Amino acid sequence: MARGLNKVMLIGRLGSDPEIRYTQDGTAVATFNLATNYPVKRGDRWEEETEWTRVVAWRRLAEICGEYLNKGSLVYVEGQLRTRSWEDRDGNKRWTTEVVAKDLQMLGAKGERPEERATGTELESTAPPVEDDVPF
Repeated sequence: MARGLNKVMLIGRLGSDPEIRYTQDGTAVATFNLATNYPVKRGDRWEEETEWTRVVAWRRLAEICGEYLNKGSLVYVEGQLRTRSWEDRDGNKRWTTEVVAKDLQMLGAKGERPEERATGTELESTAPPVEDDVPF
C-alpha cells in the first residue's frame, strides 16, 4: 500500500492576536491567520503577494500561542493540512481548510519575545471536534 504525505511548513506573520477557546471538555484550541509573502513577476516588475492561511493549535501548544504570540509575530509553523465540514445555524453545509499545527517556533528578533520552542508532541493524530456550529 502506498503511503501519503501531508506536511505543511510555513514562515509568516500573524494577522491578529490568536483566538483561544476551549472545548466542552476543557481542551484548549488556538486559531490564527498567518500571512506568508511571495514574489510575483508582473511584466518587468516584481511585486509581493500575500497568502493567508488559517492555523489551528491544540492543547498545550494552543496555550503557548495564547501566552506568547500576538499580531505581527513572526513564526515557523509545521503541521498537516486538514479540511473539515460543519453545518451552520441556517442548516447550510460549510467547509474550511486549515493547517493543524504540530510544531511552532517563534522567530522574532532577540528582545521582541523570549526564544521559545513549542512542540505539540502530546497532540494526537486527530484533533477532537469543537462543539460549535460555527468554525472557531
